[in-house]
Amino acid sequence: MAAGFVATLVGFTSTIALIFHAARSLGGTPDQVTSWVFALGLGMGLASIGLSLWTRIPVLVTWSTPGAAVIASAATGVSLNEAVGAFLVCGVLMWLSGVTGWFARVMDRIPLALAASLLAGILAKFALLSFAGATAQPTLVISMLLIYLAGKRLWPRYAVLGVLVCGTAVAAWQGLLDTSQMSVQFAQPVWITPAWSWQAVLGMGLPLFIVTMASQAVPGVSAIRVMGYTPPVSALMSWSGLVTVLLAPFGGYAFNLAAITAAIVLNPHAHADPARRYTAAVWAGVFYLMMALLGGAVAGLLAAFPAELIMGVAGLALLGTIANGLATSLAAPATREAAIVTFLVTLSGVTLLGVGSAFWGLVAGALTLFVEHYRARHNEPTDTP
Repeated sequence: MAAGFVATLVGFTSTIALIFHAARSLGGTPDQVTSWVFALGLGMGLASIGLSLWTRIPVLVTWSTPGAAVIASAATGVSLNEAVGAFLVCGVLMWLSGVTGWFARVMDRIPLALAASLLAGILAKFALLSFAGATAQPTLVISMLLIYLAGKRLWPRYAVLGVLVCGTAVAAWQGLLDTSQMSVQFAQPVWITPAWSWQAVLGMGLPLFIVTMASQAVPGVSAIRVMGYTPPVSALMSWSGLVTVLLAPFGGYAFNLAAITAAIVLNPHAHADPARRYTAAVWAGVFYLMMALLGGAVAGLLAAFPAELIMGVAGLALLGTIANGLATSLAAPATREAAIVTFLVTLSGVTLLGVGSAFWGLVAGALTLFVEHYRARHNEPTDTP
């Protein structure tokens, strides 16, 4: 339950502002923005609960964070109705990628070392930000680190929960909790009739599909596989696309597998028994549904916590997964250089052609691996003159 709550807290607080910005960039009214929160929370909650119970694997579904950035950047000249049409196209393409099996075939060709270094590079950025928060709030961040270390020694399973509780107490003591904007307000879905334009499909729908698959689906599957699970990749992609199609008219613009927050429910902190960790994802789904029902109150609730507290909890919760990813990626000498290239490019945060560093890290690692193997193959001694 604690791991599920932390995953939900981190997932919402890290990018909810970007979701609000994307909806408002399309001219969304306050009621429509609230409907976006409702639809996204509902889709993430139901999909996470259903897929985790079905597979008995921690499957955490979340909104497309890079997709929200694409929507905000491509909103000029696109109406909200046309954007919904583009969301539907994205959902259909995601569904097709699952039912045809092509995405699973791509994932099967990614070496485990590259997948592990990709995941470590994504998560390391959050860990760095969590420690960097000590510049602005040294007492808060240092106290959270000390509580984490003590928790790891005394109560390892509840170390992250202890960090959250004690961090909140320290933040309250320092006067960092802002509850002025908190209010109870239930959400109501608002239907937005889709409209169709080739400009919106090409300028928003296709880029939304590409960045979601490249920046979230690949690391999302990698996160599950690195922890020793064998997910039904095609089925997960198909259901993600179907949920997108069903909820797009209400603001559920794109759903996909989580990577960063998934690492929290995949971590041994969630449960010592890997076969029982799926319950953490189920609890995360329950908390997502609560967020969906609250709707308009979500922004005020999440704004109450200082950024240093959220990032600190996230970074400390991910330390074990980062260490496991690096250990796996660097274990084999044959793939070590390609793995470190993947890790560093992903960690850099570089964005090219609107696609994030997760995709380019994988490209750079695959290129390095190809060159190394090509060079080794052509430098092998032969018996012929």
